[in-house]
Amino acid sequence: MGLKVFINDKLVDESEAKISVFDHGLLYGDGVFEGIRVYNGKIFEFRAHMERLYASAHAIRLQIPQDIDELSKNVEMTVKANNIVDGYIRPVVTRGVGTLGINPLVCKKAQIIIIVATIQLYPQELYEKGLKVISANTMRIPPLSLSTQIKSLNYLNNILAKLEALDYGVMEAIMYNNQGFVAEAAADNLFVVRDGRLLTPPISAGALGGITRGVIMRLARESGYEVAEENLTRYDLYIAAEIFLTGTGAEMIGVVEVDGRQIGQGRPGPITCALRKKFEAYARG
Repeated sequence: MGLKVFINDKLVDESEAKISVFDHGLLYGDGVFEGIRVYNGKIFEFRAHMERLYASAHAIRLQIPQDIDELSKNVEMTVKANNIVDGYIRPVVTRGVGTLGINPLVCKKAQIIIIVATIQLYPQELYEKGLKVISANTMRIPPLSLSTQIKSLNYLNNILAKLEALDYGVMEAIMYNNQGFVAEAAADNLFVVRDGRLLTPPISAGALGGITRGVIMRLARESGYEVAEENLTRYDLYIAAEIFLTGTGAEMIGVVEVDGRQIGQGRPGPITCALRKKFEAYARG
């Protein structure tokens, strides 16, 4: 038996989970999604993720055919149906079936898909040893073109940066905006530790307002660290005492090298390790 996938109004076997080739989510990346963790059978920051899903849909004029409470219940049902204790949820809303033109108004009804499975973005050993990254040549899409706060199905910008990382033999790339400031990594938010302060790029630089990012900022402040959103350059990364990435898939992982330059002592730093421990306790608490 495979996974159970929720499509529109019911659970179906994984092998029966199909969409039309005319769905605009497939044809044009016209749709939105979320990535949500499950820890110890509990859905992490559930309401915040669902509210962001609906905000993304509203921003692109996509009407989700279930209200937030109904869809939340269907997410919980899908988690239970798959007996997931520690895993990953991917709610997806596509524009729906249309024609071969880009006109979204020909799509009569949005389609809902809920996938629940397991995920491990990076090998476990890298959480202990730290991650090596490179600076991507692929520039982050400017917010004036497409708001980075919309989690759309079109992730090609990020995928091209990811390919650059893989070509260099590393697993992540740092993306910059058109002014040369750090936006985020290809799949994660970024934090720098400098003089005991935690710095992270502002939303205006092209960073996603990540849910995990927000949790880490709150936990850091509760631990007595100063946290600020500031524009960061490549130079700021090179001279950082510590760097770490955050995200639903990545959780929290230290960075030990950027563009061949060692960060700190070449291993996840003390603030990174302390906050990671605090995050794991909060997530599983």
